[in-house]
Amino acid sequence: MDPAFAAPPAFGDFVVLNPSSLEAKRIIAYDVSDHRGRAFDMLRTQVLQTMALHNWHMMAVTSPSPGCGKTVTAINLALSIARQPDKPVLLIDFDLQRPQVGNYLGLKAKQGVLSLLEGRAKFRDVVVNARVADSQFAVLPCETSTLRSSELIASKAMAGLLKEIKQAFKNWTVIVDLPPVLAGDDVISILPQMDCVLFVAAAGMSTPGQVKQCVRHLEGAPVVRMVLNKATESSHAYYSRYTAA
Repeated sequence: MDPAFAAPPAFGDFVVLNPSSLEAKRIIAYDVSDHRGRAFDMLRTQVLQTMALHNWHMMAVTSPSPGCGKTVTAINLALSIARQPDKPVLLIDFDLQRPQVGNYLGLKAKQGVLSLLEGRAKFRDVVVNARVADSQFAVLPCETSTLRSSELIASKAMAGLLKEIKQAFKNWTVIVDLPPVLAGDDVISILPQMDCVLFVAAAGMSTPGQVKQCVRHLEGAPVVRMVLNKATESSHAYYSRYTAA
């Protein structure tokens, strides 16, 4: 990666992620030789082309309900983008109800999004520079869950944090892992501040009724792609498992 695009040194040293631990969590897009990552590479190209066309930088990732694989999709997409030259990526965990980004990456974050929103930490103290193989990217984890997610998402502190992120990472691709749409009003509250949405549904889990309800909630927000996760395996499993539409 060009040094001009590297994460600011003030964010501290790189944390080297454990490939075996990532593999166990189905995080595989950092490995160019792993054929399962090809679907994420295809999704990456489609998403980046659309975002570049509209000059979008901040993309939300959500799903109808828990268990659809939105966090795994968000992380793998971030890693796939990070493998490209001059494509710096910031991955943010704004699923304050059930934050999983740090867990999937093996990060033990004592401070994170909640510390920022509650004024207990500075931005430079909580952003993690992560590296695995040829992928390096910045991560803003959420350290723990909270019952106050709705209030925090709609707070002035969140608006200020998003403004700071947009200024500091204006030339980056920012991927924001949000809660499921139907889990509350968090997604509806923050959508106006996102450029676009990646919607992840799960075959055999997400019902047509849920998808229709989500479409109504997402009305007005550009949906850059819809991913069908957990599709039936075939001889070309790496294409069928994650299908962009």
